[in-house]
Amino acid sequence: MMDFQFEQSPWEAYLTACQKGASVSAWSFINMLEGEDDEAVEDAFQIIGEKQLVLDFSSFPKTIPSGQAALRLKQEKEYVQNGLRISDLEENDPLRLYLEEIAAIPAFGDETIFAEELRAGDDRAAEKLTNLGLSRVVEMAQEFAGWNVLLLDLIQEGSVGLWEAIQSYSGGDYAAHRDRMIRNALSKAILLQARSNGISQKMRQALQDYRSTDERLLSELGRNPSLEEIAEGMKVSVEEAACIQKMLADATLLNQAEQLAQPKEETPEDDLAVEDTAYFQMRQRIGELLSQLSEKQAKILTLRFGLEKGRPMSAEEVGHQLGLTAGEVTALEVAALAKLRTEKNQ
Repeated sequence: MMDFQFEQSPWEAYLTACQKGASVSAWSFINMLEGEDDEAVEDAFQIIGEKQLVLDFSSFPKTIPSGQAALRLKQEKEYVQNGLRISDLEENDPLRLYLEEIAAIPAFGDETIFAEELRAGDDRAAEKLTNLGLSRVVEMAQEFAGWNVLLLDLIQEGSVGLWEAIQSYSGGDYAAHRDRMIRNALSKAILLQARSNGISQKMRQALQDYRSTDERLLSELGRNPSLEEIAEGMKVSVEEAACIQKMLADATLLNQAEQLAQPKEETPEDDLAVEDTAYFQMRQRIGELLSQLSEKQAKILTLRFGLEKGRPMSAEEVGHQLGLTAGEVTALEVAALAKLRTEKNQ
């Protein structure tokens, strides 16, 4: 009988190499899976759960849809900021009806005791833990208000996570286990929605639009435009512009590094003038960072972010140019950015 061994995909190798409980950028995660099928995405989330990895949404773009969905998401964010008072919602609002239903469920007792009873085989303990946990689901779902998924949908997905936590509990800190499973369910809902909306392609276009607007306003104003002015020029909210600005932070660093890597003729007088500036020190540091990357990693990041005055390229386009698969390009990109961040913070 022949023994077939299949090589891990780049995203799988990356996730399995992460230490248990490590934080993984949600933006990097969804980009790693660009072009993968739904089965691969489910496998990736399974690894996230098994290794108890935490998806970090701090730099994840909040693209806002148009129409009624945008209005509702904005309203829900305001509801949460005001404390999610039931009285703020219309009487027939589905979210209000659901919250009233949860509030009417008898929920009291010690979760720790119920968790031990559950391990001992008491089926009634599962119902008690569910009743107690629903309020925690609502609380955690509010953290993701406005992230392109309606709050009621988030609560329902979080409730599935709660039930999975109860069913899979095998001992230890129940509250930590419960919160981890709920958060995984909420994170998955956000990422699947973003994936279905084609967020990777949209954000590549947004990066290009941001650069174009920044350059245009710089020429018109004769100074660096403010974030508010860029947002107005792009016809997006300041929050969205700030998110795009964060994503450009890595690209800016690499752009400077790319310029440093290109030979430039300078006179001794020029050298002395530059050395007297803080910019020279920054260039020295960028040079040190650049030296930590392989030539292939630097090239991939240059093409992905459009650093050579070009448009940002997709992982597929970069792969076609360099003879790599889209997954290999994404894995190398994630590794390179992680290395630059680590070196920069040292």
